[in-house]
Amino acid sequence: FQFESAGMQRMLKDARPTRIEDLFALNAMFRPGPMENIPTFCARKHGKEAVTYPHPLLEAVLAETYGVMVYQEQVMLAAQRLAGYSLGGADILRKAMGKKNPVEMAKQRQIFRDGAGRQGIEVEKADEVFDLMEKFAGYGFNKSHAAAYSLLAYHTAWIKVHCTAEFFAANMTVEMDDTDKLRALMIDARSFDIEIQPPDVNRGVARFEPVADRSVQYGLCAIKGTGQGAIEAIVRARDAAGAFTSLFDFCARVDRTRINKRVVEALIKSGAFDALHADRTVGAGPSQAGHAPSGGRAEGAGGRASMLASVGLAFEFAESQAAHADQGGLFDFGANDEDQHAASTQEPALVNGPVWSIRERLMAEKAALGFYLSGHLFDQNADEVRRFAKRRIADLIDSREPQLLAGIVTDLRIVNGQRGKVAIFKLDDKSEAIETVIAEDLLNANRELLKDDELIVVQGKVQPDRFSGGVRLNVSQVWDLAGARCRFGKFLRVELNGSVPPVADVLRDFPSRRIATEHGSLPQGLTVRLALHRAAATGELDLGEAARFFPSDAALERWRASAKAGRAEIVYE
Repeated sequence: FQFESAGMQRMLKDARPTRIEDLFALNAMFRPGPMENIPTFCARKHGKEAVTYPHPLLEAVLAETYGVMVYQEQVMLAAQRLAGYSLGGADILRKAMGKKNPVEMAKQRQIFRDGAGRQGIEVEKADEVFDLMEKFAGYGFNKSHAAAYSLLAYHTAWIKVHCTAEFFAANMTVEMDDTDKLRALMIDARSFDIEIQPPDVNRGVARFEPVADRSVQYGLCAIKGTGQGAIEAIVRARDAAGAFTSLFDFCARVDRTRINKRVVEALIKSGAFDALHADRTVGAGPSQAGHAPSGGRAEGAGGRASMLASVGLAFEFAESQAAHADQGGLFDFGANDEDQHAASTQEPALVNGPVWSIRERLMAEKAALGFYLSGHLFDQNADEVRRFAKRRIADLIDSREPQLLAGIVTDLRIVNGQRGKVAIFKLDDKSEAIETVIAEDLLNANRELLKDDELIVVQGKVQPDRFSGGVRLNVSQVWDLAGARCRFGKFLRVELNGSVPPVADVLRDFPSRRIATEHGSLPQGLTVRLALHRAAATGELDLGEAARFFPSDAALERWRASAKAGRAEIVYE
């Protein structure tokens, strides 16, 4: 943790340390006060500035840090070399300097002058060195502390580079109860090309485990609502009789005194059963431009939604299997026993149910893991959004021109700034996240839009962030997706399928809205064009201003339900 901040990393890149002593000094200097000496230290190390010493006798004391006084021990050694202090007396001097006691400091200054005089050092030079020592003693760092921190950091850095999967597996296991730290480690691991294998009841154990040079298996104990006892029972059952073959097989074989329905539900939400019952998610594949998946559903069995609906049935099956096993021990005879046994052990089918949208699957996953592992909420609307907000956050540059961006709100907090309340959050479009700031007036006008895990579209200026060393986005306008459709869309094109579309119903249920602007009250909505196809000709019928509607997800679903092959698309260009 000593070297992981953005500022410390920039300093290390500037300093380019070549020996462990450089790490000691840089660690000691990266704090208020001595931080002002870092540029001098770096320049002297790389020969851009001459190394000088306050007095020739101090070269042996300060050579290691290129003439810059860094450590408390250097202050004590300087007093010993120049003024003949014992180390015990030098420690008293150091403490007096740190506490800035005027009476004691006047006394120590005279002792220093006298001692320096005995070495032929003039009073003016003695006072100059004493003043320098006093300045550094006030914030000098203990070298032994800096050495211990730096050596540990060097060891862990070496392990991170040469045993990367083991390093991340160990750290994730340590931090598995802290969602924020675990998520940060996940992001860091991916930047090192480490693949995080998803939770899996047939592969996972309690801890995070390195399973290959660049791969880590997710620790099942990190799933909220499980616990060490439940995971140990799962691993025991798997070791005893092999891999689980289904949700029903799992519930029948694992000790049900150690697991309950809540444990199984948490495992399902996390994706730990996906390999047994494939998840069929609505909107997972590429969608047509302007046709963003909006949570529409399809019926069928399979996937997390069906498994979650089948947990009760799976436990009933497990109980019936246990009861049959007990009965078989008492009445193990008869010509038709084998047929009866086959019938009683036949697993039921998963409950048919609606397939989750990307958002539903990821929100359930977040409830189980604390974050999204298998995907990103931006995926739900990425195809549509990229038609008007084309620039990815990862491709941003510092520019005076306003930028139009889209992403998911994360880590939202409202703070009191110098000019009132401001919203600060990360805007994340899967390519990268940027710190984003919204001032009080805009915040008050759009509070209902600013929520964690919600998609927003913003316009603002990218500016350098002196605190983090990166960039931040200062927002001037913000829209939700429906509002952005109104702002950037031209019209909705609906392919007719031979029947009359429900124009009146949609206009009644999703009327256009009016918003106040500097140009007065303006309608907020989209007009509709009906695309007609005949053998001899094709054309579009513009329904005009009277058919303007508000393009919410529900409204678009209504149009698609009546369109040919579901083709009701917003035209943006």
